[in-house]
Amino acid sequence: MSAEPYRSATLEARRAQMFPVLADEELARLRRFGEPRRYADGECLFETGKTSPGMFVVLSGMLRITGRDGHGRDLLIAELSAGGFSGEIGQLSGRRALADGVAAGAVEALLVVPEQLRALLVAEADLGEEIMRALILRRVGLIEMGAGGPVLIGAPSSPDVARLRNFLARNGIPHLVFDPAKDPDAHAFIERYAPRAEDMPLVACPDGSVLRNPGENELARCIGMLDAADAERVHDVAVVGAGPAGLATAVYAASEGLSVLVVDALSFGGQAGASARIENYLGFPTGISGQALAGRAYTQAQKFGARMLIPVEAVRLDCGRPQERDPLALELADARTVRSRTLVVATGARYRRPDCADLKALEGRGVWYWASPIEAKMCAGQEVALVGGGNSAGQAAVFLAGHVAKVWMLVRGAGLAASMSRYLIDRIAAIPNIELRTRTEIVELKGSRESGVESVRWRHRDSGAEETRAIRNVFLFLGADPATGWLKDCGVAFDDKGFVRTGGGRLPLETSVPGVFAIGDVRAGSVKRVGGAIGEGAAVVAQIHAFLASENAGVEARAA
Repeated sequence: MSAEPYRSATLEARRAQMFPVLADEELARLRRFGEPRRYADGECLFETGKTSPGMFVVLSGMLRITGRDGHGRDLLIAELSAGGFSGEIGQLSGRRALADGVAAGAVEALLVVPEQLRALLVAEADLGEEIMRALILRRVGLIEMGAGGPVLIGAPSSPDVARLRNFLARNGIPHLVFDPAKDPDAHAFIERYAPRAEDMPLVACPDGSVLRNPGENELARCIGMLDAADAERVHDVAVVGAGPAGLATAVYAASEGLSVLVVDALSFGGQAGASARIENYLGFPTGISGQALAGRAYTQAQKFGARMLIPVEAVRLDCGRPQERDPLALELADARTVRSRTLVVATGARYRRPDCADLKALEGRGVWYWASPIEAKMCAGQEVALVGGGNSAGQAAVFLAGHVAKVWMLVRGAGLAASMSRYLIDRIAAIPNIELRTRTEIVELKGSRESGVESVRWRHRDSGAEETRAIRNVFLFLGADPATGWLKDCGVAFDDKGFVRTGGGRLPLETSVPGVFAIGDVRAGSVKRVGGAIGEGAAVVAQIHAFLASENAGVEARAA
């Protein structure tokens, strides 16, 4: 099938950066990282939905890169001649391809496998910067066009469509949504694959398989996010939690030569990844979204060789080492076991739930624990309720105010000063469609799984006065509880609120179990801020080095 050129604002505006042509001198520097290959006319070098062998650097001939639009039609992304190179950011970790690459005539190319690509980015700083920029921008372009990822078939207003879209968006995965009310192909697809209402939404995976209302882990498997890992490898560091603290550990540890594996149950970024704009983080005077900050750190960690297993939940840590230098064993929800010499607990905390009947049934159906563009579009022009007085709540309120008719901001305390940065307090006060209700708490949500939230009732804690409003979307940013249930069998010490104690031994961030460290929001006494979490993520790497050096020295002393 002939491919029509794809037009996107990102691609047209930044084409020169997305598809640079390397000079002869740069190609010469690249040769030591790649293996020469020859391909005949029409031969496929890589295919959507299948693991890509690496980045291809064209030496002669032409390589056609095409994407798919969800209806099976090919869209021309680029034609690469001598000096051009294929790939996007997924090539850093050997992920499945998001586009097709076919030789147009005879092609000679260098194949740079993922390990060598990472080595290239580190060893050749200037050339690596040019390549890295192109790989990142290409992923941005693919997200914009939705190419290479899954196709969701269902009403955009469906809670399960919103759930899956949020998961894909927070993990930077391109995808498309087809509304059966507007798309005849989607309607025909439903008739074939979803005879029952509970089958919706459908997901068409890049490999051709079809999922019926899948969970996030099932969707992740179909797009290759959880491709099999090396079960026999013993890592230097296993990091549980890919929020700012965990990602900082991954970046600094991997850049210093340690082998790193990062595990997270949902997506990279943690709670910070849901922040619409962080304005008090060093070096970003105009602010940066939590998703953008986390996305950069996620890519940076992979550049240095950190491996990612997302989404998969850690369910148990076995600290019972038969021998002193035996690795720790981290059991995962998908029945895999990860082995590591040290472990960093960076699981953060989960927002608390108000004491309302049927709250659990309404989660994802009008009850939200984050505020992304997906939710903002769903409640555009409506009134919403937002509960919480911390910085995350303030950022969400400011963001939502630009999309909705009114934000009712409810806090249990007498004001915001004790829990929120001053710049956010001043901004909230200046936005006319945010109404702050202090000393107020939600007491009832009405609705059902079928209809979602229909109304909200709240009460003033002092006067007892109540108010009910026809609000269909409630955003909860309450105080958080530590996510530490998976540590209960390991002997790690906690404080009276369940946060992990550190500093009782030789190293400040080490827990009561040797080789197990805790950082960020999950750690007792930590500063619950993005900057503090990142600082601890960097600081713990020096302590990991100290632990490993001490362990090695002990073995050498006993051997002598």
